[in-house]
This record gives sequence, C-alpha cells and structure tokens, in this order.
Amino acid sequence: MSERLMVRVRKQIRLKHYSYRTEDSYCHWIKTFIRYHNYKHPEEMGNEEVIQFLTWLAVDKQVAPNTQNLAFSSILFLYREVLGRPLKDIDAVRAKTPQKLPVVLSREEVRKVMKCLQETALLMVQLLYGSGLRLMEVLRLRIKDVDFDHQCFVVRDGKGRKDRVTILPDTVIPKLKQQIKKAKYYYNLDKLENCHEVWMPNALAKKYPDQARSFHWQYIFQSNRLSIDPRSGKKRRHHFSDSHLQKQVKQAVKQAGIAKSVSCHTFRHSFATHLLEDGYDIRTVQELLGHKDLRTTQIYTHVLNKGGNAVKSPLSRL
Repeated sequence: MSERLMVRVRKQIRLKHYSYRTEDSYCHWIKTFIRYHNYKHPEEMGNEEVIQFLTWLAVDKQVAPNTQNLAFSSILFLYREVLGRPLKDIDAVRAKTPQKLPVVLSREEVRKVMKCLQETALLMVQLLYGSGLRLMEVLRLRIKDVDFDHQCFVVRDGKGRKDRVTILPDTVIPKLKQQIKKAKYYYNLDKLENCHEVWMPNALAKKYPDQARSFHWQYIFQSNRLSIDPRSGKKRRHHFSDSHLQKQVKQAVKQAGIAKSVSCHTFRHSFATHLLEDGYDIRTVQELLGHKDLRTTQIYTHVLNKGGNAVKSPLSRL
C-alpha cells in the first residue's frame, strides 16, 4: 500500500476541514478497500472493484447500512478529491436500512436514570434531554456558546455543519455555572504549564490565533487530563470522553432496571417526543433539533400514534 497515497488523503481531508474522526474513518475504509483487492493501487481500479467491495461488505460481512454508506463515502472521496476521477453509476448490493422507530423513555424512566447518575455525567444527560442536544454537541460546548440572559445555547457546527439555537433549562443553570467555574480552575492550572491553548476550527485558528488561549473558547466539559493533539502534536486539554459518558449512561440504565435499548441519543428522542406530547408545534421542535427536513421530525409523531391511548384494543371491549 502506498504510504504517499494515504498522506495525500489526509492532506485533502484537512484541506476540507473535516473532523479528525472523519479523517480516521475515511483512512480506515480506504485501507480496507485496498487490502481487499490485494493491495492493488486505486489508480488501477474502478467501478467494478468498488462494486465488488461494497457487495462483499453487505453480503459476506453483513455490515450495518450506515457502515456500508461510510465505506462508500470514503471511496467516493478518494476518487473524487484525491485521484480526480469521480465515480459514476455504482450499482452494488446495498445493505438495507431498516425502518425503525426511535426508542423513547417515559418521563418517569428519565427520572429513574438521572437518579443513578452523578455530577458531570448527570449534567450532560440533563442537557441531552432538556435541550435536545446530540452527544458530541454537548461535549463540544464552549464557554462562549452559553447565553444565560436569554437561557439558550448556540450550537456551533452541528450535524450538516449548521449552527442553531436551542433552549437552556433553568433548572440546570446553577450547576452549569459551577461547571464553568471548574473549567476555569483547569484553565488556570494549564496556564501555569503553558498548555491552556484549546483546539479551534482551522479557519478561525488562522484568523484569530490568540483566541485559542482565551477562556471563552474553552470547553465547558473538559477532560481531567492533558493529551497530545494527533494532528498538531500540541499538548492540550480536550473535551470529556464520549465513550466514558456512554458507559456511565449504560450503567445507570441497568441500575434503574429499565429493559430498553438506551443510548445517549435516546434522551434527544425523548426530548422531541415529550415536547410534542406537551402540544408544541412540530416546526418549533424541528428548529430546536436542527433537522433540515420536517419528515425527520415527523418520526416522533409516529411514536406518539403508537402509544397506549392512540388505539383501543378490541380485547378491552370484551
């Protein structure tokens, strides 16, 4: 496998300002594609080899639809952006996306889970449920993104690279202010070691190089240790670990005795469903969630219609 090719791939990804996670995923699937074809160079391959690879993923490996789509996107990026040969008319066996309704917790179940969480993890879950944030949106919140006066968050560069405004529940304000004080403590500590610079989006980092050392750009939910940035090699304090929060949520769900497949994203589903139950307009919910298409938000109306009182069973009339 040509190491020079992967260097070109990484360089092009960074020019496009994609996240490090996307870079890691794209490189993984491009390498897997090349290994599948016995290290044949992509320049010597085309549609047929791509179709074979995608079909193998769907039929033999039986990967999830989203996994196959990610692999496909990685290969499309390779040919379009790196090799300058956009692929067309790819007709492969695609993994089928099952039509699933989201898992939603009742209000009582939400309370039970929250009782089993403590401190920082509890506050983050309260924002997942109380503001309808995605997991990474919570973790990437910066000090400057909170507006206490208007009780809202500005979610920067969310899914689809869009900004939006969502609500800040008044019940979490005291704890959120305490969390910001904790971030200030870490900031002052890191300042002593000259490690208080935080990661910023590339364009802003170049335009405002001094802002990376300012307090208002710091993450609200910070890691408890410093780490090395894999791209720049700089020693920095990154945000709280997503896997650590996911583990704590799983443990809390188990402790609460809830027999549902619950993830961090379940609280966002519950946020939307409960707002609709309370009579809020679906377009308002769409804006708070940051959905581009109203049909995405409408899935929660299906959850409501499937609920207990929507249809009476004939058994109850016997």
